[in-house]
Amino acid sequence: MNGKRGRPRNVEAQKSILSASYDLLLENGFQAVTVDKIADRAQVSKATIYKWWPNKAAVVMDGFLYAATARLPVPDTGSALQDIQIHAANLARFLTSREGTIITELLGEGQFDSGLAEAYRARFFRPRRLEARGLLEKGIQRGDLKTSLDIDICIDLIYGPIFYRLLVTGDTLDEPYVQHLVMNAFEGIRSS
Repeated sequence: MNGKRGRPRNVEAQKSILSASYDLLLENGFQAVTVDKIADRAQVSKATIYKWWPNKAAVVMDGFLYAATARLPVPDTGSALQDIQIHAANLARFLTSREGTIITELLGEGQFDSGLAEAYRARFFRPRRLEARGLLEKGIQRGDLKTSLDIDICIDLIYGPIFYRLLVTGDTLDEPYVQHLVMNAFEGIRSS
């Protein structure tokens, strides 16, 4: 052996980069994070980062999601109402946590950075929307929900008020609110 330390394998380097970007995001906020700082913290070159991500926004969003996704599991209780209540409550709980407040910051920054806006839409919001869609589709298949349901409108109806409280009114966003919200929404979308 020549005594030189070899490069970390791709997976190890990616995990290191994602962890570094997430830590820097929590410590300093999105504006202060740079690809240079991520590379320095992860002990990789900038070229290594750009090999897998097109820009700072993409790597920061992936780092955020790498750390946060485990906190947003998709339930499967056998009941559309319970699944949506759990899914929406988990989302609200996450959004009001320290990690979740990053989403609020990213949404604000995204108003001035179209790359960031596309990154959070593609990497955070679209996957959450697809999860909700899957839960509602299962509810239709099981006969819990109306077959004529406009799923996109239902997602907006259920999840829109969560973001409205988070971003506009600042009113309490807790589990009792989410349960009340989902129960009211389900009054109009149940099959019977």
